[in-house]
Amino acid sequence: MNRYASRINQVIRYMEDNLSQKISLDQLAEISLFSKYHFSRIFSSVTGSTPLAYLNMLRLNRAARYLTETDMSVLDISVQCGFDSLSNFNAAFKKHFHKTPSQQRKEHLQNRNIPSVDGNKQGESAIPPRYDEGIHHYSFLRRVWQMNVTITELKDMEVAYVRHVGSYLDTYQAWGKIGSWAAGRGFFPPAHMYIGISLDDPSVTEEYACRYDACVTIPPDAREEGGSEVQFRTLPGGLYGLYSFYDTIDKLAIAYQSIYGQWLPNSIYEPDDRHCLEFCMNNPAEDPEGKAKVDLYIPLAPRK
Repeated sequence: MNRYASRINQVIRYMEDNLSQKISLDQLAEISLFSKYHFSRIFSSVTGSTPLAYLNMLRLNRAARYLTETDMSVLDISVQCGFDSLSNFNAAFKKHFHKTPSQQRKEHLQNRNIPSVDGNKQGESAIPPRYDEGIHHYSFLRRVWQMNVTITELKDMEVAYVRHVGSYLDTYQAWGKIGSWAAGRGFFPPAHMYIGISLDDPSVTEEYACRYDACVTIPPDAREEGGSEVQFRTLPGGLYGLYSFYDTIDKLAIAYQSIYGQWLPNSIYEPDDRHCLEFCMNNPAEDPEGKAKVDLYIPLAPRK
């Protein structure tokens, strides 16, 4: 079995065995042996669902079985399935199954010959298969990614950057600020590269809280002191997988998903704790097709 599949399935088994307990993203990442940042991307890529959304679906399906197979009270079921309040349980159940828990039980009692959960798999189809159950479906795409990801080394880079906090759709604000700062000092491509860094996974972080750094590479002696929105840092070099992306910017998420879900699990590497780097190779507004050209660098470590 693929090692990534084994690690993701170990996380899912932990979820299934501890549905009544509070489970955090940090706990799940620790079980997977991936960093929290990369764990979320990998789990989402290989299951089609974020870790916490997957956990919620497991809890709701367990609750549906309890409602039809036991005489436990709705309150007890909500506790056994890990919901922190009855009102939250009722709301989540109705959103998922389009009926309240009480309605689910009533319908089952009215017609025991037509099981309301197991017979029609109500809600269960919403749970994506584990990675190893569908891995062969992606064999063609996996071969494509293997041909297009290049292993390379980057040196440490000094950068100036402006941090944006909020929707990733609004990062142009940070780019405008760092672009003006760089232009005033003559820092232009190709001698100076523009690099975007998404510090949070938007699938697990609220949109308003997502952090993004708009960076430009600078000479080692170009750091300045005091008062500006522009900050300075060193981006660590090392081993990276390079994928050259050229498409509309909304497709970049698919590139991430394919690399983390298909290429990495079948490579000889694991994701390193460094952040991914998005080297901006053009201005999409000036592209004839409105496409973004991005050299996407995925931090790697040799598999242990």
